[in-house]
Amino acid sequence: MLALAPAVGLGIARFAYALVLPDMRADLGWSYAEAGWMNTSNAAGYLLGALLCTRAIAMAGAFRVMVIGVWACIFALVLCALAQQSVTLNAARGFAGVGGGLAFVSGGVLAAHIAQRNPEHGALYLGLFYAGPGLGIFLSGITVPTVLALFGAGSWRIAWVALAGLSLVFSVSVMRSKVAEISTPESEKDRVDHQPFALKMLPLLGGYLLFGAGYIAYMTFMIAWVRDGGGGAGFQAAFWAAIGAAAMASPWIWARLLKRLQHGHAFVALIGFTALGAALPLASGGSNALFLSAVIFGAAFFAVVASTTVFVRRNLPAGRWAPAIGALTVAFGIGQMLGPVATGIITDYSGGLSGGLLASVLMLIAACISGLFQRDLGAGASGATRD
Repeated sequence: MLALAPAVGLGIARFAYALVLPDMRADLGWSYAEAGWMNTSNAAGYLLGALLCTRAIAMAGAFRVMVIGVWACIFALVLCALAQQSVTLNAARGFAGVGGGLAFVSGGVLAAHIAQRNPEHGALYLGLFYAGPGLGIFLSGITVPTVLALFGAGSWRIAWVALAGLSLVFSVSVMRSKVAEISTPESEKDRVDHQPFALKMLPLLGGYLLFGAGYIAYMTFMIAWVRDGGGGAGFQAAFWAAIGAAAMASPWIWARLLKRLQHGHAFVALIGFTALGAALPLASGGSNALFLSAVIFGAAFFAVVASTTVFVRRNLPAGRWAPAIGALTVAFGIGQMLGPVATGIITDYSGGLSGGLLASVLMLIAACISGLFQRDLGAGASGATRD
């Protein structure tokens, strides 16, 4: 039930933009750089939400913050349908980012506590939460191309309304999934021993920033790639649904790897698979290669996010989980701000989407290299729970 929060905050409010983008771009006359700015605005909002989340959780509790984030996303989706100007659309995308950041970080804290209570299956439970966006991706992949095919060119506003309606259904279930919160006040010893945890996590933070910049380019422009290659509404829906279905399957695929690998090794392995999936369309534009790309990418990219939370749980006491997850989310958010507009500029300059996709792959490879230098923070992480 908790996984429905990131299904709205990320799977729909963020990633479904890629499905609506080609129709919006054709109707509004945007360049790829202008299209990229919309997701940069979303990432900036996400970064703000992540920065506010730790304090908001301390004031209102993680569950209430998560619900507020979900409703903020629904409001933003409705605003996207009503907006007439790029400034308003950018504001709506930014507000969706704030809501997504609040829902994702606070939901991640709740999921980490559930995993703590069930250590034998902790990695699987975290994976289930982080597979939530896959459900949003899967259902939006069916919904948006169908709406656009039924109502024709320029019907992107109707698509946003349909996405808001889908999110509204999810929000009801989220509100009914009340999770008991665990009070984990940070002790003085935790503050002293773990104050420099961000410095010790620099390779992971740097790699996560690069991952955020690299993966978001694929998720922003791949539907445009498919459409430019002649893929109709049915193929676009199948491609996007394949990403979502693979993301939903990822907890069962990677649970053992997340549980067994130490240091930054799981992070590196999963980004490696993500890079492989992103690179396949550069090698072949055939339908089989595109579907394989969607499956590999979808199965791995949100498992990367789960690997960072597993790392935090393994190395830090519960009282430090919220700030650590928040710091990682900030790094992730900065990468997502830079990625769409940078790859959009590269795409405009190179005259084709292949240039932007290549830049995405290179950033993912750089993220792998950074993650190789991350080591566990030591068995002395007081109170840290190992799977």
